[in-house]
Amino acid sequence: MNPPETDSDGAAETPAASTASKQFPCKQCGAKVDFTPGTENLKCPYCGAENEIPASEEDIEELDFESAIAEAGAEEEQHEKLTVKCSACAAEISLEPNVTASTCPFCGANIVAESVSTKAFKPKSLLPFKLSKQQAFERFRDLVGKRWFAPNDLKQYAQTEQKLAGLYVPYWTYDSDTTSFYRGERGDDYTVTVGSGKDRHTETRTRWTSVSGTIWQNFDDILILASRSLPEKYAESLEPWDLEQLTPYRDEYLSGFRAESYQVDLKEGFDEARAIMDEAIRSAINKDIGGDHQRIHSVKTQYDNISFKHLLLPIWLSAYRYRDKVYRILINARTGEVQGERPYSWIKITLTVLAALAAIAAIVLIVQSKH
Repeated sequence: MNPPETDSDGAAETPAASTASKQFPCKQCGAKVDFTPGTENLKCPYCGAENEIPASEEDIEELDFESAIAEAGAEEEQHEKLTVKCSACAAEISLEPNVTASTCPFCGANIVAESVSTKAFKPKSLLPFKLSKQQAFERFRDLVGKRWFAPNDLKQYAQTEQKLAGLYVPYWTYDSDTTSFYRGERGDDYTVTVGSGKDRHTETRTRWTSVSGTIWQNFDDILILASRSLPEKYAESLEPWDLEQLTPYRDEYLSGFRAESYQVDLKEGFDEARAIMDEAIRSAINKDIGGDHQRIHSVKTQYDNISFKHLLLPIWLSAYRYRDKVYRILINARTGEVQGERPYSWIKITLTVLAALAAIAAIVLIVQSKH
């Protein structure tokens, strides 16, 4: 049998392969190798050879937002991506080469590959997996084991590390210089004495003064989740990410893992980033106004030098179905931070409540018998 053809990076291409679906042959025996978390190598599971990932000469640069929007994404910044869409939760993910059926890592539904090819922005950087599957599984199992009211079948579900899927999740980051012009009022408290005799007392009143001013703020790396498949509050709780350790994107880091395509596009992402900036700007305006109270009547903000990055961040994910509802547990594959939803066993809760009531009743009977 002839060995598979490889591209210039030594990656074996499969028919209609997506960027995240390349196979990398071992330099020693030719077997498929996957990225080893916490290293810079693809380790062969058969001969043990470590295949080093070539260092990238690309810089991690910010791309101009206005140009990207005007040109709908420069051709050189886009790539053809082949994804599989889950009909249950709408997640768009890559599959391993030659795999035609799988389970959606976001909701646990069965999916059959009906791939769709579209153009999208290339991820330019990523944080590689640092926690191994075994390390992530230990955190997952500890979390489930500590949940007293978890259903028994959830604890049984957590007995195998195959329930964890390694995923690269899409994010945007945005930078912007802002100039904000505001008008409002400053409130300064003062006290007055009113009344007479027994009714004499002091009151606090506020003197309001019209104010206006300008605030300049620079924002760097406002991080926006570009997935709609994850519970946002739990994904945000995985932060902070060590973005200073970002690595230029290479396909080798995705070998053995799945990657989700972004569902929040570039403009939508900036709208979310702007909301975060606006909140920080209003806080800065309140501080600039000073006094005891502040009222902001109007703010006009100018956003300049807007730039962005599209990047991938690693998580270990488990999606668990209980009574037709999906519960997800997320693990930051860099820090080990664990977040997630949980089902409750109402049988266990009811038995615990009944036991507590029985204990209270027993104490009451003992107290009464002594009297």
